[in-house]
Amino acid sequence: MKDRVKIIAEIGVNHNGDIVLAKKLIDEAKKSGANCVKFQTFKADSLVTKTAKKAQYQNLNYDSDESQYMMLKRLELTPDMHKEIILYCEEKNIEFLSSGFDIESIDFLSKLGQKIFKIPSGEITNFPYLRHLGTISKSIILSTGMSNLNEIKDAIQILESGGLERKHITVLHCTSEYPAPLNEVNLSAMNEIKNKLHVSVGYSDHTAGIEVSLAAVALGAEVIEKHFTINQALPGPDHKASLEPKELKLMVKLIRNIEVALGEPIKQASKSEIKNMAIVRKSIVAKNKIEIGEIFTKNNLTTKRPGTGISPMKWDFVIGQKASRVFDIDELIVL
Repeated sequence: MKDRVKIIAEIGVNHNGDIVLAKKLIDEAKKSGANCVKFQTFKADSLVTKTAKKAQYQNLNYDSDESQYMMLKRLELTPDMHKEIILYCEEKNIEFLSSGFDIESIDFLSKLGQKIFKIPSGEITNFPYLRHLGTISKSIILSTGMSNLNEIKDAIQILESGGLERKHITVLHCTSEYPAPLNEVNLSAMNEIKNKLHVSVGYSDHTAGIEVSLAAVALGAEVIEKHFTINQALPGPDHKASLEPKELKLMVKLIRNIEVALGEPIKQASKSEIKNMAIVRKSIVAKNKIEIGEIFTKNNLTTKRPGTGISPMKWDFVIGQKASRVFDIDELIVL
């Protein structure tokens, strides 16, 4: 069965600027069964001021004395590293994606042949960035951490103004905290986005486990994005809030199981059920011995298994008719 849910194994900056580690992560994502790996493309000089502070979770998981600029500078992927990673993904037969955090990075990824663009949550209010993406992209995945419905609506309209069709936009519900507290996930908002904005939806999962991703799939998510790492103990801002390979593999397996179980929106007996109908359903039978010519009543009829005779749904039709022959106790009634 073709995968219904696109599973994005988010490497992000968990490569720590090391191409060897990046390739190991690609290998693990491929082994897990994920559809694609996603990196982050940015220039620290274009992304952040030199005095910008790091987020609280970044201070906890990284050198607290280092500025956000210096941290990001260490985590940049060079153009040559991008090209090497893309070639490696092609070799491993896994899709490459990267989130561009500025217009220059978007244009660079476009020149490398990227067709689907992932918009990070922090760029949802970046008007010139969104407008530019709308003019060059044919498919968008939009993360919505920290946003409200009106901000998502505005971002979509800006993308559309550049020529992008809404049917090619997938919006990911997201809680931008690492890890995201379960009581702040508000997963029900995913379907509010779908129903009110008429877009495909998914979930970018920053929670510590995998259960919320599974719930999102059951609720109709078409894309799941999840950070992963080789080892949560590695230095870096995102490792502690990422899955390790065994967890990622389990998550993918369970999502694929859920896909199969979801089936189609048609209620009917399954192939394996049909053979059980005659065994567990009931028929109209004689409650006691019935003589020829006797009237069928609720006192001399009852319903019992098997379901190979007259269905109890025809009870009122049978009541009042005459027995055409003698029926012994438990014998199936025939007319």
